[in-house]
Amino acid sequence: MHFQLVNDLLLCLEQLKPREFSVVVMPDFFLDRLVTYEGNVEQLSKVLAEVARRKGGSIHGIKQTELRGGNAANTAAALAALGAKVHPIINTSPLGLHLLKFYFQPFEVNLSHVKTSGTMALTTALELIHRGEKVNVMMSDLGSLPEFGLNDLTSEDFQLLREADYICVFNWSGTRHWGTELAEEVFHHVKEKGKGKTYYDTSDPGPKKEDVPKLMKKILLQDVIDIFSVNENEAFWYASQLSKETRRLQKTLEPNELAKECAKILAENLSARIDLHTTTFAGSFTSKTEIIVPAFKVPVLRVTGAGDAWNASNIFGDALGLPDSCRLTLANLAAAYYISSPIAEHPTLPKLKEFCSGSVFV
Repeated sequence: MHFQLVNDLLLCLEQLKPREFSVVVMPDFFLDRLVTYEGNVEQLSKVLAEVARRKGGSIHGIKQTELRGGNAANTAAALAALGAKVHPIINTSPLGLHLLKFYFQPFEVNLSHVKTSGTMALTTALELIHRGEKVNVMMSDLGSLPEFGLNDLTSEDFQLLREADYICVFNWSGTRHWGTELAEEVFHHVKEKGKGKTYYDTSDPGPKKEDVPKLMKKILLQDVIDIFSVNENEAFWYASQLSKETRRLQKTLEPNELAKECAKILAENLSARIDLHTTTFAGSFTSKTEIIVPAFKVPVLRVTGAGDAWNASNIFGDALGLPDSCRLTLANLAAAYYISSPIAEHPTLPKLKEFCSGSVFV
């Protein structure tokens, strides 16, 4: 079955004609510093305590990398690598724009909608081992992102929203003050005056949990989202707003099964297609259909940014009109490529095809 999925994807990609399409992404760009600790949480805690006891000092030999970060910026890069025309709408600093030009240098990304009246957002992502699995703990300075809202959008931005094929809003929890109002207005504007599909990925709602009911009422339960992308944690958060059954299921089901049941609850209650991505599988759910595709087994060199790589190829596959199983396989493949790349590279389509032949499923 696993090899058949890959063969089906390759056949689909060979038969389909290339289609030009445009994607708007907003609103976040971060400068990410990845700190990789080759140990677990307990070991790091002991090391930190020891350094603190001697009134401070250095811990040498810790691998660190600076990368382009932020859901919108990362998704833009991954889409551009695949050949999409991408238009980020972001507010950062002059230095942030300079870094965006540097990071997007290999790609055709339209940066004319990037504003520089704000301050740059920065994240330090600590990657380490917890219970045998590599995890990331992200500590962020959000810069101007909490204040990003409708006032940051110009008439040219709204024209772009009307003309684009996909309009993607990310990081609701980071847009702390106006995130709900931003997504509400953008999606309503597209539905009333635009032609494109709306794509929503809120990221972890935990930091803004008090506003989740408002988000549910004003956006998720409205008929304004075409594709709602969630991971295991996000699926549980939102499903628990819709059904008390989720708390009981949490006590009885394994995490993977719980994620599936939460996605089903979302699909039964929301008009959007629910696209779920996890570490071991991906799935698409509607009120009438359910497609599950296993993930690829690859060496995991990073976990930060995997969801952005997945979203980009999920959008790309949707734009190509791929069957659900092929679209999910493509998205899983792109995420696997990214997390196993020594240089955190987003793949081109030819590189993805080449990657297919050397990959196996979990």
